[in-house]
Amino acid sequence: MNAVNLAYDYPLLGAFWTVALITLGVIWLVLLFRVIGDIFRDRHMRGLAKTAWLFFVIAVPFLGVFVYVMARGGTMAENEASRGHPEGGRSARAQMQSSTDDISVEEYEHSREELLHH
Repeated sequence: MNAVNLAYDYPLLGAFWTVALITLGVIWLVLLFRVIGDIFRDRHMRGLAKTAWLFFVIAVPFLGVFVYVMARGGTMAENEASRGHPEGGRSARAQMQSSTDDISVEEYEHSREELLHH
C-alpha cells in the first residue's frame, strides 16, 4: 500500500503552511478593518446604505469584504486620498480625469499647482 505524504510529515513544510495561513489571516483582518473604516468614512453614502454594508460585512465577513472591495474599491482609494488632506480628494479626481482625457494636460497641471500651493 502506498502511503500519502502530507505536509504534516515534513516539519519544515508544516511550519511554512502555518506561517502562510497566519499571514493570510492578518492580511484579511487588516482588509476587514479598512473596509469597516471606509464604510464609516464615506461621505457619499447615507445611513441606510452604511448600515446595510456594515451588516453584510459583519454577518458574512469573507463574502462581505470581497463584495465590498469589488463594488466600491475605487471609492476606497478616493476616500483614503481625501483623508490626509482636505483637498486630497479633488487631486485624486483630477488625476483620474486626466488619465481618462476628460481634461487637458494644461488644466490638470493648473489644478495640481493650485492644490499644491494652496
